[in-house]
Amino acid sequence: MNRPTNYWDYIRVEELLGLQGGLAADDSGIANEEVLFVVVHQVYELWFKLVLRELTAARDLFMAPDVAEQELSGAVTRMRRIVTILRVAVQHFEVVETLGTREYLAFRDKLFPASGFQSAQLRQIEILLGLQEDERIPLGPPGSHMQALNDPTGLPSPARARVERQLADRPSLREALEAWLARTPIEGAAHDAPDAGARLQRFIARFLAAHARHIDAARDHAQSVTTKTDSAERLAAMYEREKAGVRDFLAPGTTPDQQRRHRVRAAMLFIETYRDLPLLSWPREILAAVIELEQAFVLFRQRHARMVERVIGRRTGTGGSAGVEYLDQTALVYRVFRDLWAVRTMLLPRELAVLPEGAAFYGFATPASIPLQSR
Repeated sequence: MNRPTNYWDYIRVEELLGLQGGLAADDSGIANEEVLFVVVHQVYELWFKLVLRELTAARDLFMAPDVAEQELSGAVTRMRRIVTILRVAVQHFEVVETLGTREYLAFRDKLFPASGFQSAQLRQIEILLGLQEDERIPLGPPGSHMQALNDPTGLPSPARARVERQLADRPSLREALEAWLARTPIEGAAHDAPDAGARLQRFIARFLAAHARHIDAARDHAQSVTTKTDSAERLAAMYEREKAGVRDFLAPGTTPDQQRRHRVRAAMLFIETYRDLPLLSWPREILAAVIELEQAFVLFRQRHARMVERVIGRRTGTGGSAGVEYLDQTALVYRVFRDLWAVRTMLLPRELAVLPEGAAFYGFATPASIPLQSR
């Protein structure tokens, strides 16, 4: 016979409230400030658990050979839920900032050589997003970032086991997303259609021509309003570099990997350029959600660094890292979706995003009266 459910059993209140003692058996003999420190970090680990579940679900959706359009809204919902979680998590740093430096130093020595760097779940999130191991900021000799997850005796730990399982769980979200993007029909041609390559190059040529006109117009306007005599040549060089950067970004390359990335970049640009076409509206929402998600992680890292600096300044970290300097570096270096951010630099005004040939495939017919820029 089923027994009635009560609140305290369902969320295991008594077990939960018995876990804040840190290294002690319980929290009865430690200061409120240390309990605060433990509670906040436990809450972070619970949030990380939810983030991992949502990221995994989103990743798994893109692993399907065919992703139904109606399923994309679910991936957007999951990614935006993660963004909301991270925004709430950022606010928790305000609670830690109520710790005075002296109050924190009273128990900080207990933490050596522990470090937030040993949060296996945060590492799992980074790996699942697509951060490569060779992109990690070293704490010491090669492999030290994994050795830091070992038990103090040197033996493997549950934390290391978690990270190793995540490393083996491929693809990452970035890999799955790029495989999905590579299948984007460009100008109405499927990725494996006989004329797919020709249509891809036609789109890029048309885009580059429109982009060059847009940049030249911006240059001319900037030169017309400047009052500095030495600015004309400097502005011309800057705008030429911008055009060259876009051409380099969209260059096809020669190796299979370069050619795959070429198509992925073109797909990102195609989706963003023609976002108003009905069939591209949800793919565009996916790209927007990914940008929002990574931005939330960057802000989380930056806020973490400022909290640490406010409480303990620029001391060496308890785990042997450079402390705040290391945290600031992670916000700069640990960027996964760089190509998607780069595309924002290239987008054109609406009036230059003329409907492509094959637009009827995406839900709109191309009126004969609208000349395509490729003509």
